[in-house]
Amino acid sequence: MLAALLVPAVVLGAAIGSFLNVVVYRVPAGESVVRPASHCPSCGSAIRARHNIPVVSYLALRGRCADCRAPISIRYPLVEAATAVLFGAVVAFAWHRELLPMLPALLYLAAIGLALALIDIDVHRLPDAIVLPAYPVLAALLVGAAWWSGDWWALARAAIGGAALFGFYLLLALVYPAGMGWGDVKLAGVLGGAMAFVGWSALVVGAFAGFLLGGIVAVGMIGLRRATGKTALPFGPFMILGAAVGIAAGAQLAAGYAAMLGV
Repeated sequence: MLAALLVPAVVLGAAIGSFLNVVVYRVPAGESVVRPASHCPSCGSAIRARHNIPVVSYLALRGRCADCRAPISIRYPLVEAATAVLFGAVVAFAWHRELLPMLPALLYLAAIGLALALIDIDVHRLPDAIVLPAYPVLAALLVGAAWWSGDWWALARAAIGGAALFGFYLLLALVYPAGMGWGDVKLAGVLGGAMAFVGWSALVVGAFAGFLLGGIVAVGMIGLRRATGKTALPFGPFMILGAAVGIAAGAQLAAGYAAMLGV
């Protein structure tokens, strides 16, 4: 049964990854993700359907435009492959952790999380065009998950957790505006809701992990002289990675920490 889910998930992930490439490029520029159709940024030629197969087309064209032979960024197939692997991993996780009712929400979160992380790295911004619609979309998917599983307390917990993490980030932004962007505040509510749906441990561990990972990378970059104490690092990717840690291993990490303390 798991294999029957993994194959379509990987194929779907590759296709979604191809679309995410468009999103990552166009949304920060304020362009439509629908029109014009995909085209070569060098010569403007439209991408033919046979040249728009995720990963395969890049390899077949040897990384160059079919018309002008300009090089195509390796990032395109990497995003497609990463999304395919990510979707497969999410399906396997949901299967083994008995979270299949939450699978659509997890896949949606994985897709927008990857897009937002890449955009934040590129332009240090988390666009409202992606973050704000995530609230009603994720809410609808979690309602469906609660209905499927019959666990309505998980839905209430998600609402409480999302509001709590949003409020925490809002407080940080008000106290120290230079250290926290409003995009981070808005994203916190989305991630908080998803983590809290899984459990309180997922929320607490995921929230803490974001700051921990961000701190480790910042210290490492300063140590390598790739940054200074005044260098602005995008925090969105660490929030998203922390949420992934919380959802995937929050309960286990919390239990291990409690056992270490003898609680």
